[in-house]
Amino acid sequence: MNTDIAKMRNIGISAHIDSGKTTLTERILFYCKKIHKIHEVHGKDGVGATMDTMELEKERGITIASAATNVIWNGHSINIIDTPGHVDFTIEVERSLRVLDGAILVLCSVGGVQSQSLTVDRQLKRYKIPCIAFINKCDRIGADPYKVKDQIVEKLGRNAVLMQIPVGLEDKHEGVVDLVSMKAFYFEGPEGQEVRISDIPEQLKAETVKKREEMLDAVSMFSDELLEAILEDKVTDELIYEAVRRGTISRKLTPVLMGSAYKNKGIQSLLDAIVRYLPNPSEVDNFALDLDKEAKKIKLVSAPDADCVALAFKLEEGQYGQLTYIRIYQGSIKKGDELYNTRSGKTFKVGRLIRMHADSMKDINEAVSGDIVALFGINCASGDTLVKPGLNYSMTSIYVPEPVISLAIAPVDKKSSDAMVKALQRFSKEDPTFRTYVDPESNQTIIQGMGELHLDVYIERMKSEYKAEVQTGMPQVAYREAISRRTEFDYTHKKQTGGAGQYGRVIGFIEPLAKGNYEFVNEIKGGRIPKEYVPSCNKGFQSAMEKGVLLGFPITGVKATLADGQYHPVDSSDIAFQTAAREAFKHAYIKASPQILEPIMKVSVDSPSEFTGNIFASINQRRGIIISSVEDGIFARVEAEVPLSEMFGYSTILRSLTQGKAEFTMEFLKYGKVPANISEELIAKHEEKRKKESSK
Repeated sequence: MNTDIAKMRNIGISAHIDSGKTTLTERILFYCKKIHKIHEVHGKDGVGATMDTMELEKERGITIASAATNVIWNGHSINIIDTPGHVDFTIEVERSLRVLDGAILVLCSVGGVQSQSLTVDRQLKRYKIPCIAFINKCDRIGADPYKVKDQIVEKLGRNAVLMQIPVGLEDKHEGVVDLVSMKAFYFEGPEGQEVRISDIPEQLKAETVKKREEMLDAVSMFSDELLEAILEDKVTDELIYEAVRRGTISRKLTPVLMGSAYKNKGIQSLLDAIVRYLPNPSEVDNFALDLDKEAKKIKLVSAPDADCVALAFKLEEGQYGQLTYIRIYQGSIKKGDELYNTRSGKTFKVGRLIRMHADSMKDINEAVSGDIVALFGINCASGDTLVKPGLNYSMTSIYVPEPVISLAIAPVDKKSSDAMVKALQRFSKEDPTFRTYVDPESNQTIIQGMGELHLDVYIERMKSEYKAEVQTGMPQVAYREAISRRTEFDYTHKKQTGGAGQYGRVIGFIEPLAKGNYEFVNEIKGGRIPKEYVPSCNKGFQSAMEKGVLLGFPITGVKATLADGQYHPVDSSDIAFQTAAREAFKHAYIKASPQILEPIMKVSVDSPSEFTGNIFASINQRRGIIISSVEDGIFARVEAEVPLSEMFGYSTILRSLTQGKAEFTMEFLKYGKVPANISEELIAKHEEKRKKESSK
C-alpha cells in the first residue's frame, strides 16, 4: 500500500446527466489496469459499466448511487467516486463532495454548461473543491469545445484556461494538442491504449501558438518565476505545471482538457492532469470542532501518526450487515483498533477494514490519513464522526436538501408488508433525502423524496430486491404554510389538577421571516419569565410549526418574538410554558393571514429547435415562467420556473410533443405562493379528506 500522502488523490467525477461521467470512469479503470475490458455503459454487451452495480442502473443506463474505487496511475494512488448526474439523486453528490479534495467537472462538447452543470458547480463551490474541466464528446456532431470553455467563464464564473486544443472535431476527432509540451497526442490501438506523441499538424500551428500565449498569460498570474521566465524566454514545462497547480488548488483557475471518453481519446492526458494539478490530502485545510472546548475549531493534520479522526459519509445495508464508507482526515486506522463515535457516545472495535472497487471488497490491514475506505458491520449514521477514544471531535455535517414530493404506498399482502417495512428501514437509513412515515389521520404509509424518478427507483428496488409488491397512490406535493403579516399574542395556560397545577403566560408576536425557516427572539426583561423556561417557549413555538391549519403541512418562514409573560413559583414548569407557547402560536397563526406555498422547480428542456414553440406552450399551460431560451439553429434549451404540481407526467407529454427527441431535468429552486383559486381548491380537498377520515 502506498502511504506517501503526496502521491494520493481523492477525486469525484460530476456532471449534468448523460455527459459521459460513467463512460469516463470506465476508461480510467481500463487505462489504470483496474479492469481488463471496457464495457458498455447502457449494458448493450450484457455486462454494463463497472461502477453501475445495481440492476436498475444497468437497465436504465444511469447512475443512481455513487460508487468508490481506487486506481494507481504513474505511482499515484487515486480514490475515485463516480456520482449520479440526475438531480433526484443529488444527495449522492453532496456527501461524496463533502469528503473529496478535487473533482473532474465533465461537460458535453455539444450541450455545454447545462442545468445540472450549474448545480454541480454550486456544490463544488460550497465544499471549496478545486476542479479540472473535461470537455467530453468531441467526436459528436456539433462539438465546439471553444464555445463550452466560454460558457464555463460566463455561466459558471470560473477562470477557465485551455490546456489543450482538439486535433479535429466530430468524426475527424483524432486527439489533442498539449499547449504545455507543444506536442500532438494521438490515442491509437483498438481501445486507445497506445499514446503516440507527434509534432503539431501544420494546419494547427498558428492556432496552437495563439492559444498557448493566452494560456501563459492566464497562468503566469500564479507564479512570479513563470512570469520572469516568459520575459526572458526561458519557460519550462515544470514552471507551467507548478503555476497551474497553484491556481487550481487556490480555486482561482480551472484547467480545461478535452477528448472523447467513448472513442477512447484524451483520458491518459486527463489522468496526468489529475496527478499534476489536483491537491493531495495534505494540501487541503480540514477542520473539526472540539466538543469539550465549546466547539472550538481545530485544524486537522494529515499525518498517519496523529490521533485518528474520520467521517462516515455513506451507508449501504447488505445481506451481511452495514457497510460504512469513511474518509480518514487525520491519523490511521488498523484492523482491531478501537474507535469512538462522538454522536452516539459509543466505542467499537474495527473488525473488517475494506477498500472498495464498485461492489467488490478487498480486505486491508491499515488505512492512513487521506484514505477513503469502508468499515464492515458497525452501527452508525451518515455524517457521524469517528475518532480515537479520548477525543471528542465533530466534523461539520453534510448538507441534506428537504424532500419535495410524497407518495402513499400500500403492500398487497402480509408477506409484502413485512418485506416493505424492511426495505423502507434500509432505504431511509442509507439515503437522508428519502423519508417515510405513517400518516396518523389516514394510517397510510407515506414515502418522500426529491422527485418522481427518485421514488420510482425505490419502488422498483422494493419489488426487485425485497419481492415486496406495493400499490401506489397519486404523487403529492410537499406544500408548506406561511404567515403573511405580523400578529401579536397574549396567551395564558392555566390548568389545576389534584396536586401542583400548570401555569404559564406568554406575550409577544409572530411575523414573516424573509430568509430561513424559523427564528426565535428573546426580549424578556426583569425575569418576567425565568431563564430556564425561555427554551421551553422556543420548543413550544417550533412544535406548533410542525403542522399548519390549512393543509396540515409544516409552517415555514416565521420569526417568533417573546416579549413578556408571567410565571407561578409553584405551578410553572417546562411543560406548562411549552404548552402556553404552542397554543399562543396556534391562536396567532390563524389571525396572521396564513397562506400556502408550493415548491417551484427549475426546469431545463433540451430539444431540436423545431419543437421550441410546443415547449413554450406546454410550459405556459403549467403556470410556468420562461427564464431563458437559447438556440443555435439545430438545438434549443429552454429554462423555466414551474410549480412541481404541474410537472407530474410531463415526460410523457414532452415525448408526444417532440416525437421523443427532447429530454428535461428539474431541480428544486424555491417555495412560492400558491394562487388564490388553487389555494381554495387545495383547502376544500383537504377538508373533504379530513371529514372522510374522521367519519371512519
